[in-house]
Amino acid sequence: MTNFTVFLVLITIVCFLLIVVIMVQNPKGGGLSSAIGGSQQLGGVQKTTDFLDKSTWTLGGLLIVLVLLSSLSFVGDSSENKLKTVDEVENVAPKSTTPSTPAKTNTPATPEKK
Repeated sequence: MTNFTVFLVLITIVCFLLIVVIMVQNPKGGGLSSAIGGSQQLGGVQKTTDFLDKSTWTLGGLLIVLVLLSSLSFVGDSSENKLKTVDEVENVAPKSTTPSTPAKTNTPATPEKK
């Protein structure tokens, strides 16, 4: 597996966990804390809300770090994207046998009257 593939798998896992954590939360104070049923379980409603809030921020930060690291590990075929100087282009292009400017002819500038 290449480094980019490893980062892609980790990013997918973090995205899935982030979706789960966000879907568990309820903006009106419900969510997991109300589904549990009381302040006696899992340390109370406030601690559950704090845990979900901290895990959202942690997973979001981890996602950003993984995306930045994956962009550094991405190795594409850079030979096609490389900028070439004029000299390199002239050396690569085949030389033509015909001149690039049209040859001068001996035609008069003004047409002859008959």
